[in-house]
Amino acid sequence: MKIGSFDIDEKTLIIAELSANHGQDIAIATETIRAAKRAGADAIKLQTYTPDTMTIECDNIYFKEVLKGSIWEGRTLYDLYNEAYTPWDWHQRLFDVAREEGLICFSTPFDKTSVDFLEQFNPPAYKIASFEIQDIPLIEYTASKGRPMIISTGIAEFEDIDLAVKTCRETGNNNIVLLKCTSSYPAPIEEANLTTIPNMKKKFRVEVGISDHTLGTIAPIVAVSLGARVIEKHFILDKTIGGPDVSFSLSEKEFSEMVTAVRVAEQATGNVTYRLSEKAKQSKKFARSIFVVKNLKKGDVITEDAVKSIRPNFGLHPKYLPDIIGKKVNKTIQKGTPFSLDT
Repeated sequence: MKIGSFDIDEKTLIIAELSANHGQDIAIATETIRAAKRAGADAIKLQTYTPDTMTIECDNIYFKEVLKGSIWEGRTLYDLYNEAYTPWDWHQRLFDVAREEGLICFSTPFDKTSVDFLEQFNPPAYKIASFEIQDIPLIEYTASKGRPMIISTGIAEFEDIDLAVKTCRETGNNNIVLLKCTSSYPAPIEEANLTTIPNMKKKFRVEVGISDHTLGTIAPIVAVSLGARVIEKHFILDKTIGGPDVSFSLSEKEFSEMVTAVRVAEQATGNVTYRLSEKAKQSKKFARSIFVVKNLKKGDVITEDAVKSIRPNFGLHPKYLPDIIGKKVNKTIQKGTPFSLDT
């Protein structure tokens, strides 16, 4: 499966999530994209909405209580999104900068109007956010554009995921990636439940990955070992910028360290194989084999104290040891000679 020209079957796609980490300053946004490239990201992802496409300007209990207990407690939804959104008139510039840097650039649409707006940029994929996985009309409309669908599952139960995947497939879109996600900001590492990743791949017959909100970089590294083909992590140019997402975003240095560790984890994971490398074949000489461990004359009976399975591996396979006990040798053999069937 490809996202643009990037084949996720060959290499894990590492996405730097810009989100609100721009402080409403386009210069910061563009430099963040360049920093993501320096840090080793393969892609930069935006979020495309306005406060009015997300919610309504209202400060009653429903629009304040929803944020109670979160890092955004005390604010209204409208106020939060007004601070966090990426202005739509920035998008052309951000897509251009990303492409100049050689980064894949795409976005998360939050309603049909944002999908229509994003189509002009020919994005290589669309991302559905965790909180929109229940918006089946949005998923259907977005999937109908025929672009790969990357869907976060942070608030989804099995039935929600199943319906979202079926909705994509019913539009004829089978290019689907599900991201294991914990929708808590930041997310406790003990709630990551990353062993869900291979199960998700098996159950829904799709590619899988992780959208990670835990602190640090352990979760993405473990996810790769469990089969993740996409990693999404919030990225910030400088944590002094502040903003709604700063507490669970990685700096350039932290992101770069994650990329390096993920690439090493990829190498360690490798492919399913029982073939030996050339170095392993060379090392096989240190394995055990049957050797004569006392001098034998022609016609002597082979006893248990005359032959032994020892290192190195120049004699007969140890599995034959019970078969040769009690047989006679057909020639004189010196102690330290590898045993063979013509002995």
